[in-house]
Amino acid sequence: MDLKNTLRADNIELPDNFFYNIQKYKEHLFKWNKIHNLTGAKDENTLNHFIYDAVFPVSFLPKYKNLLDIGTGAGFPGMILALALPDTQVTLVEPLVKRASFLQFVKADLELDNVRVVKKRVEDMDSEIFSLITSRAVTDTKMLLKLSENFRNENSTLLFYKGEKVFDEIDEDMPHKIIQTKNRHYLLLGENL
Repeated sequence: MDLKNTLRADNIELPDNFFYNIQKYKEHLFKWNKIHNLTGAKDENTLNHFIYDAVFPVSFLPKYKNLLDIGTGAGFPGMILALALPDTQVTLVEPLVKRASFLQFVKADLELDNVRVVKKRVEDMDSEIFSLITSRAVTDTKMLLKLSENFRNENSTLLFYKGEKVFDEIDEDMPHKIIQTKNRHYLLLGENL
């Protein structure tokens, strides 16, 4: 996948330094991954798909003041969204030391003032309200709703990166929207949809 041309073809608005930062992120990830096994994305093409998958919601999301990413892992989607949304304060929650250390290193190296890395489980964080809460490949929707209770209010939007089983996880009474792409279903939940 040619990441730059694919994103441009989709008319996804990104900051001028996005591709420079993504290239640096990828270089760091490949180095760290050899030692620490941070992600299953071991080659450029797979990593480009992961990045595209993470950043695609920029095409349909409004602007948000702040964002909480639950279980960021090696940076998907939270770190990628932070690179794409420099005006959004992004909190990356990752309990594993090696992954949190990697995220902290990337934050420092790329001088990302809009990123905060929290090395703990989301359940152990102090309550704080976020306008957008994201998560990818952590758990099912019901559990994500429970995990995010202390971090949202009636104005918050939830964006969960899901597969085809998303339809089995949705209560039809919940205000929601599902944006489908070939490989991903993006589940939006919130009163303001």
